[in-house]
Formats: sequence, structure tokens, C-alpha cells
Amino acid sequence: MALTFRKAAPSERDDAQRILWSAFTPYVRNLGREITADNYAFLDASIARGDVYVAVDGPEVVGVAATERREDGIYIDRLGVSPARQGMGLGSWLLVRIEEVARSVGARGMSLETAEMAEGNIRLYRRHGFEVVRRGPPSHGKDAHMRVFMVKVF
Repeated sequence: MALTFRKAAPSERDDAQRILWSAFTPYVRNLGREITADNYAFLDASIARGDVYVAVDGPEVVGVAATERREDGIYIDRLGVSPARQGMGLGSWLLVRIEEVARSVGARGMSLETAEMAEGNIRLYRRHGFEVVRRGPPSHGKDAHMRVFMVKVF
């Protein structure tokens, strides 16, 4: 695997949506919901701002990290890996690259949230130095599953 990490180009919007859609469908279904057509409407603007990153293997986009710059650092909104590449360390690889980006822009840390029931996600983030700072309902109100809010401070 000869991966390249870079900002997503506008022409890669559909690839990014495809990766996120396929990676998040099982997660969202476990929450009792389905992904809706407007779920990735944010991608165009996020790509234009330079807040979406891709992992590329040759010509193929295999991973996506959608981030958001915040006052206290970088928020990881979505981190998705192509189902064919899951379990190969690509999610960890993306987290390391996002941390490099965060540090290079002087961010004080990174934050994210995941469903409390997504224990594999929580273990992954803990391995990368994230700590749970609180638990609570999701801000979007689309389901009642508790979320785990995590941060990594530099």
C-alpha cells in the first residue's frame, strides 16, 4: 500500500461521499437510522475550505477525513475508510496525518465524538491519545444514542 495523504480536490467530491456513505452506513444503521441524501451536502463547502483530506492509493481514494477548524483545534467530523480497506490500519494512518496537519497549523488539539455503542471507534481513538471528556446526547437530535466526546490536547 503506497498511500498519499492530501487535501481533497473538488473533482473528488463524489469519491469522498462514496467512501463516507459506505463506511458510515453500518454505523448509522446500528443507531436505528438510515443515511439521507442531504447527509453529505456539507462536502462541497468543506472541500473548498480545504477541510477534507483523502488517502489515495494509486488513482483510488480509499479513505476520507472531514474536519472542521475550531477555536480550540481541529474537530474530526467524519473519518471513513473504504470497506475493502478496513482492518488494515488505514484509519490509524489517517488519524496520524490529521494530527500532523493540526500541529502544523498551530492547533492546540483535536476533538471528535462517536456513539457510545461504537466501542471499536472508542478503542481506536484512545490508542491515538484521545481521552473521553464527557458523555451525552448527540447535538443533532436524530437519535437518542449517547455519544462519547473525546479530545486530544497537544
